[in-house]
Amino acid sequence: MNKKKIQFSLVYRDMWQSSGKYVPRVDQLVKVAPHIVEMGCFARVETNGGGFEQINLLFGENPNKSVREWTKPFNEAGIQTHMLERALNGIRMSPVPADVRKLMFKVKKKQGTDIARSFCGLNDPRNIIDSVRYAKEGGMIAQATLSLTYSKVHTAESYIALADELIQAGADEICLKDMAGIGRPAWLGKIVKGIRAKYPDIPLEYHSHSGPGFAMANILEVCRAGVDYIDVAMEPLSWGTGHVDLLAVHAMLKDDGFDVPDINMEAYMKVRSLTQEFIDDFLGYYIDPKNRYMNSMLIGPGLPGGMMGSLMADLENNLASLNKWLAKRNKPQLTQDDLLIKLFNEVEYIWPMLGYPPLVTPYSQYVKNLALMNVMQLEKGEERWSMIADNIWDMLLGKGGKLPGELHPEIIALAKKAGKEFYTGHPQDLYPDKLDEFRKEMIEKGWDFGQDDEELFELAMHPEQYRAYKSGAAKKAFEEDLAKRRAEGGGLNAPVNPPAVVAVAPEASSAPANFAPTTMYIDVEGEKYRVTVSYGEQAASGLAPAAPAAKAEVAAPVITGELKEILAPLEGKFYLTKESSETALKVGDIIKPGDLIGYVEAMKTFNAIRSDKAGKVVEICCTSGSEIEEDDVLVKIG
Repeated sequence: MNKKKIQFSLVYRDMWQSSGKYVPRVDQLVKVAPHIVEMGCFARVETNGGGFEQINLLFGENPNKSVREWTKPFNEAGIQTHMLERALNGIRMSPVPADVRKLMFKVKKKQGTDIARSFCGLNDPRNIIDSVRYAKEGGMIAQATLSLTYSKVHTAESYIALADELIQAGADEICLKDMAGIGRPAWLGKIVKGIRAKYPDIPLEYHSHSGPGFAMANILEVCRAGVDYIDVAMEPLSWGTGHVDLLAVHAMLKDDGFDVPDINMEAYMKVRSLTQEFIDDFLGYYIDPKNRYMNSMLIGPGLPGGMMGSLMADLENNLASLNKWLAKRNKPQLTQDDLLIKLFNEVEYIWPMLGYPPLVTPYSQYVKNLALMNVMQLEKGEERWSMIADNIWDMLLGKGGKLPGELHPEIIALAKKAGKEFYTGHPQDLYPDKLDEFRKEMIEKGWDFGQDDEELFELAMHPEQYRAYKSGAAKKAFEEDLAKRRAEGGGLNAPVNPPAVVAVAPEASSAPANFAPTTMYIDVEGEKYRVTVSYGEQAASGLAPAAPAAKAEVAAPVITGELKEILAPLEGKFYLTKESSETALKVGDIIKPGDLIGYVEAMKTFNAIRSDKAGKVVEICCTSGSEIEEDDVLVKIG
């Protein structure tokens, strides 16, 4: 009989964020924690990471208080706590300066987090090794992560070699992160055996999502091959786009002869009941019912299950736009299933051409978005690659790290044609230190740096969300949004005919030096908000969907001759700029073909819109932030 010991880690944070938008408030987490301890079967609990702290800020709560109070019961019980962090991207979606990354590990350790699970969305060892070094300097256990995806370049040998490099660089543990759940049992077993043969004593942990249906077979195989820890969820948030269920895994492994801990079922039922209570209280309003289902169609494109909710929403919006275009031209319209299959086929087609980026945040979103844009253009008789967003270009150019595979010559030619330059240096070098700037801001505003500089860290990691939290705008907005959802229903608590939800696009901004009220457009884990921030005694209007902006009323210069129109190539939100350093187009400017006129935000990416005509700008027909449809007039030139 196999008496190898297998230990369990409860991914209580990821359970929620793989199902919906929010996680429980700190008072709810503190309420459930003692019962998780009483279950007696968990060696580890995932307490924070990813969007956890941003979500707290959007509640209007202090995330540092949440982490300290949430980890405390587990620290006292001798249960290890762990967090997920994205290496170069820290615990946000965009690159983070090195000094902010270093501070993060020091703060999280002092707040009670034991283990840092660090992954790079491209599996670039340079990014992961930086995190390993920073985590160990901060006193944390450095768990280096293999982001698993399945392709001809993602071989078992390549992952064994990556694990070897990370362990040699100082990683204390290895996590196999099967974020889409598409790893095959035999393949995963080969990876684990390869690592275990060279490193018989290093702790190995396996994390999988249940979406495509491989997860249970995978868990049995990796345990037989030598894994020590298995990540699990529990009812009522197991399965679907989330994770496998504790009870099923426990029974399977026990039957196979593994030494697994007993489960206190009385405590289990209490945790289950409280989790359902939190859903019924408010969290269910933010959980898409589609995310409660498994979907084996994800095997082909390899897209993470957690994306399916947003993917289906994108499809619905784009299908309506595409069918409108087809109807105008008396062409047959498509069903959502038609578009879904076309999208999955396009993902499979372009993924190798893009260098096989692992399909994990944010690169899974980038591949999906580009595939959907291609499908839309091909249906209209246009060419592939006619719309490539700037953050997708950053991935292709190497600014986030090295792609696992080679770019197709067609992509390289597109980059050269667009005047893009490839980057082969260390990704971190592109993002200089910034803590001093944030220290200055906190001093100017009279803000407390917090215990162990934790408030400084929070501002530096999530500047826009932190300013909204400090102003009180975030809390007010959350309460207003929740009140509306309770009145109208939504998510798991939706009525039979739920109301439509209006999406809001992000636009980067920062607080003005004079602390006057300002409006910021914020994107958190793909959720979009408009936040009006005030300082001191001034009132804040809160967070709410942006109302349609009026067309710009700008006096047009007198032009003789026929005006030419620049049309929107897709629907979304129009922005004149996406960064404060850019100069916005204005009436009177002279433009030529290829000049940038603005951006359309669609599916969480900014698509640069360039002029196809030359002349003088006579009218800018849309204000920044306004909703536009395909073929709307953006600019008139004479």
